Amino acid sequence: MCREDSKIVSHWNDLPTIPLNIDVIIDDTTLRDGIQMPGTAVSPEDAAHIAYLLDLIGVERIELHQYQKPDQEAIKLIQKRGLNAKIATWCRAVKKDIDIALSLDVGEIGISHPVSHIHLKAKWPDKSEDELINRVVEAVEYARDHGLVVFVHGEDSTRAKWSFERSFINAVADAGASVYRICDTIGVATSFPEAPLPNGIFAKIRAIKRETKIPNIEIHAHDDLGNAVENTMAAIRAANGLYDKIFVSTTVLGMGERAGNAETEKVIVNLYFHHGFRKFEHGLSRLKELADFVSAATGVVIPPNKAIVGTYAFAHESGIHTHGVLRDARTYEFIPPELVGNTRRISIGKQSGKAVIRYKAEEVLGRKIDEDDPRILRLVELVRSLYASGERKSSLKEEEFKKLMVEAGFKL
Repeated sequence: MCREDSKIVSHWNDLPTIPLNIDVIIDDTTLRDGIQMPGTAVSPEDAAHIAYLLDLIGVERIELHQYQKPDQEAIKLIQKRGLNAKIATWCRAVKKDIDIALSLDVGEIGISHPVSHIHLKAKWPDKSEDELINRVVEAVEYARDHGLVVFVHGEDSTRAKWSFERSFINAVADAGASVYRICDTIGVATSFPEAPLPNGIFAKIRAIKRETKIPNIEIHAHDDLGNAVENTMAAIRAANGLYDKIFVSTTVLGMGERAGNAETEKVIVNLYFHHGFRKFEHGLSRLKELADFVSAATGVVIPPNKAIVGTYAFAHESGIHTHGVLRDARTYEFIPPELVGNTRRISIGKQSGKAVIRYKAEEVLGRKIDEDDPRILRLVELVRSLYASGERKSSLKEEEFKKLMVEAGFKL
């Protein structure tokens, strides 16, 4: 929960936060949906360390695969870590999947089943709606009878007929499910408050609260239209005042099937910055570390301009920007980079002006340089000459810049 009087980094920004009367539980699925991203894999040892870092940043539930031997080894290693986060596995609506979860001694599972007729007709053309609902009910009852906390994932919820989905949710609620996950499987949800069912996020959450018995809800948004974080935040805001808490399913770096999912790091920082969620504050400084480790462990390359955790997220090169940042970093940075474990970078390139070139030279020398020093004017000419032809695109490396300084007359 956030406090009424909270302000984000009060010494940095004067912007007010908007308090929400709801708790948000991050249910990270990097080690389930995330590693379903083509071309990725993670070792059990690396998976255990990822889980450890997720726990440190404030993730309260971690969802994992359970079918292959490496997945099961990872779960055992994670359990030995004694994390605060709850561990859950993903299942189909079949008893043998639930039995695997039981053998792994996890306390929670997610049972996934389609709810849109596009999926139902494609996968079970000969089954009636009642038969399909009953197979999920039996799975939920079996899991509950064996002491498991059950989340039910409504696959392709944002294209489902509400009359069927409502019956489905009420049936699994009666069977003992604790949470219903709204799965925006192909990313077609919309955050527009007046958008109707099936893909209006506000309409969906209001209808679930008004017409079903399920105690809690979750949002699982895909990024096919680039709106996963937006729709996740919309779900949180829509649930505000209706539920005591909402679960949000995310992945580090937005990893996942096709275009991926809502990024864990973006959702956390949005909650902190816009809504003052202090419970994530202690873990913010580990976000860059987490992202870098996930990248190294899975082979997923972090785009340099990736928000919050990218190498260029707090980098400045153009004259106007660097001039502003050097005078007051708040001009072009919404938070101090160290708050999220990142670093401010002042680079020298095509767009660099005299002020930033002088700043960089002072940084190299460790002392001030007079603004009218002819060596600085010469250094500016040398830098600009490198980009005059238009062939060079990259910023100068440290050693390249030092060589130009020597050429301009500085003694290093």
